[in-house]
Amino acid sequence: MSDPDLLVERLESILEALERIPRRFAAITQPDDFLTSEEGVDRMDAICMILIAIGEEFKKIDRKTGGRLFAHYSQVEWHGAISLRDVLAHGYFDVDAAQLYTICKNRVPVLIETLRQVIEDIRHGFTP
Repeated sequence: MSDPDLLVERLESILEALERIPRRFAAITQPDDFLTSEEGVDRMDAICMILIAIGEEFKKIDRKTGGRLFAHYSQVEWHGAISLRDVLAHGYFDVDAAQLYTICKNRVPVLIETLRQVIEDIRHGFTP
């Protein structure tokens, strides 16, 4: 991706979507909370949709940057973030609530902070 402004714009869109996950996850205290009420299922659906969308965007960005951008930020397991899209999209009715809980609790916060850093780095001249 040769245009840093376009790259930042796409990353900011991803970040904005990701930042909705903690709000949707806030009432979930254990994996079963996703499954035991309509509200929990609605939260799971919303979170999964965001994860599908961002996984697709990560895949496009990774392809357009030749894998160079994300390679600089090893605190995120990018292959997993990208492949999660396929897992959710193709096995949607088999979502593992425990895995989703772990992703929301442990991985999404790191991903949010890392994306903020990526955006800041690109704004300060880093080019993948």
